[in-house]
This record gives sequence, structure tokens and C-alpha cells, in this order.
Amino acid sequence: MTRIESEKQYQAAMARIEELLPLVTEETPEDDVSSVELVLLSNLVADYDDEHYPIKAPNLISLLRLRMFEMNLTQKSMAQLIGISASRLNEILTGKREPTLKVARAICINLSIDAAIVLGVC
Repeated sequence: MTRIESEKQYQAAMARIEELLPLVTEETPEDDVSSVELVLLSNLVADYDDEHYPIKAPNLISLLRLRMFEMNLTQKSMAQLIGISASRLNEILTGKREPTLKVARAICINLSIDAAIVLGVC
């Protein structure tokens, strides 16, 4: 098999990977049959995933909402953290306004969000 052609093959490969995972440990030699099979199937599954289930680049709004959840912040506390009003943050979160350069810097520094995402260039 050079590639996974169908969802049925994909599911079968995933099931076999689940069977192989307990058999292969860090100590398992690379030339072990189970290890080789696991690597090959994992690569086939990864290729199928990339083609059929691509992961889109994150956007700033979704990452800001995620950070709010992760850091247990309200809009008001997040706004204070990045130095803007809650209403300005709300405009950013609803897509009505883009962050200024100063606010973008604060987002990168205080919320640990990559600058490329903040600037929309990824």
C-alpha cells in the first residue's frame, strides 16, 4: 500500500495503530517488525489526514477567546492586561476593529500569541 485511498482503509489503519502502540516502546529496536509497521502506518495516516482533514491556520479572534478560557479571564480583565478598554477588546473580538501596533505588541507579550498570527500573516 503506497497510500490510503478510502475512509474505510483509514479507519482500519487507525485501528491497527492502536493495536501496535502498546507493543512499541522507547526501547523497541527500530528494525522490530511492529516498530516498522507502526512507523509506516503512521506516515500513511498522516498523509491521509493532511489531505482530508487539513488544519487551518488559527486566527486572532479564536486565539484571544482560547487565551481568555485558558487564563480564566473575563473580557474586562483581558482588556486590562493588554491595556485597552473592554469595549475596544469587544470590537476586536467581534471583528469590527483590528488591533493597533501597540495593542498587537501587548497581545504578543502578555498573552504569548505569535506575532504572525496577531498581524494576520500566517
